[in-house]
Amino acid sequence: MSKSMERLYNGVIKENPTLVLMLGMCPTLAVTTSAINGVGMGLTTTVVLVMSNLLISMLRKVIPDKVRIPAFIVIIASFVTIVQLLLEAYIPSLYAALGIYIPLIVVNCIILGRAEAYASKNPVVPSIFDGLGMGLGFTLGLTLIGMIREILGAGAIFGFRFLPEGMDTLTIFILAPGAFFVLAVLTAVMNKIKQASGKASDPIQCSMEMCSGCMNTECRGRMEEIEKQ
Repeated sequence: MSKSMERLYNGVIKENPTLVLMLGMCPTLAVTTSAINGVGMGLTTTVVLVMSNLLISMLRKVIPDKVRIPAFIVIIASFVTIVQLLLEAYIPSLYAALGIYIPLIVVNCIILGRAEAYASKNPVVPSIFDGLGMGLGFTLGLTLIGMIREILGAGAIFGFRFLPEGMDTLTIFILAPGAFFVLAVLTAVMNKIKQASGKASDPIQCSMEMCSGCMNTECRGRMEEIEKQ
């Protein structure tokens, strides 16, 4: 398997940010009331991931080490602003549905984590595929959660209702508790699949790579202790 394909597989299956690493939980739980919202948030995040990884990888030898985190945030925020303006201009319905969670992509730990852990240390092409893999994995997770919640909670899929009007549905699934229920079930299924294939990984160990950009000294100390064990 080539390095580029390995990065795609890593993001979609092995270290899926939603179902394996449990990252980006705020938009995952908040916007997945429908499948289309999940797809929209996932693809928006994917665009920002790919473009920020591309630019950060190109500038990795230019950005001073002491200011790398602020530089990464400026780059990410710039791409988020561009995407936000494009959504507002051309897809206003999706822009309204996602609301405040679009600008919050700037502080999404998936994007900053990949910038620090991979893009700032690797060439451009693998960094692009790394961002694409993580973005597609995030999109897959959000879409699955949104589909299940919409089907069970509204009797519809991608906005198309398949149950007769007036038929009762499980309304709890389009409310906040439903997001936790669906996420828990999908995570359990993913863990079962990984265990059955003999490739189960330690979520803490996987998250350490994603969290390597964290500036919290206590967090770094705990990570170092785990590595020594």
